[in-house]
Amino acid sequence: MANSNFTPFPILNTERLTLRQLSLDDQQAIFDLRSDAAINQYLDRAPCKTIEEAQQFIVKINDAIKNNNVLYWAISLNNTNTLAGTICLFDFSNEHHSCEIGYELMPLFQGQGIMKEAAQAVITYVFQTLQYKKIVACTHHDNQKSTQLLLQLNFVPSAAKDEENPDLCSYTLEKED
Repeated sequence: MANSNFTPFPILNTERLTLRQLSLDDQQAIFDLRSDAAINQYLDRAPCKTIEEAQQFIVKINDAIKNNNVLYWAISLNNTNTLAGTICLFDFSNEHHSCEIGYELMPLFQGQGIMKEAAQAVITYVFQTLQYKKIVACTHHDNQKSTQLLLQLNFVPSAAKDEENPDLCSYTLEKED
């Protein structure tokens, strides 16, 4: 990876969005996001039960960023600074020049092209700044919105199946030379 130091945190801007680091000011929005039944239905995690859990999650994520283990952006709308969702990079592999992408979006903001806009900014960051060659994404086979997004972004379905979790489908996007 050309730049494995995430300090200062890379803020990404698009026409409608700012992708920024989470802060404790986001605790209510993170609680809402991580406790939402519709969002959690395809994720293998326990729903957030308290604001304190949301605070702990934010601290944990920011510590992982400091250790250069993850990049986790709050997706906020430029005109209101409202947190619409999150997008992250993890499982960095210098050996394979790859990383994995994950994302979640509040139901109120779905269907507006927000995640596609955020993901395009992150993909550009991965290929241009980090200089990785491949991005992996996994989604539940029933999560049609996520699958459609990945296909719109030119991710290609992987033929390999996850033996540990057969409900997940893997997709890859490789940098064009």
